[in-house]
Amino acid sequence: MYRNILVPIVFDHDPSEKEALAVAHDLIEAGGKVTLFHVVEEMPGYISVQLPKDMLKSAVRESTAKLEAIAESSQNPVSVAVETGHSSRAILDYAGKSKADCIVISSHKPGIGDYLLGSTAARVVRHAKCAVHVLR
Repeated sequence: MYRNILVPIVFDHDPSEKEALAVAHDLIEAGGKVTLFHVVEEMPGYISVQLPKDMLKSAVRESTAKLEAIAESSQNPVSVAVETGHSSRAILDYAGKSKADCIVISSHKPGIGDYLLGSTAARVVRHAKCAVHVLR
């Protein structure tokens, strides 16, 4: 059992965030902490100059609101966090700074691009300093 579980969420991903949250609640010790986490990917500079100035801030606000709605529907206490950056790096960095002892992450069926570049879940599994539970 774990005391501090990080659950990275991608809103258009399967298995769903509800499944990942259910697994986290099955794995958490009494009195433990579950955090829903989302990464808003930053755009390269040559693209971001073409976008509205507050687009990144707006995406963070929208993502936070979505996570809070999921957290409110949970039967157990859940906190939320949103960061910007590259998905796998942001997940690993947040897990380290929050002292997570387990990451519950969803993974999709790998496509050809995943075999060449690797998926976010695969990078998290390879580099995490804590246990990782992968859902497929």
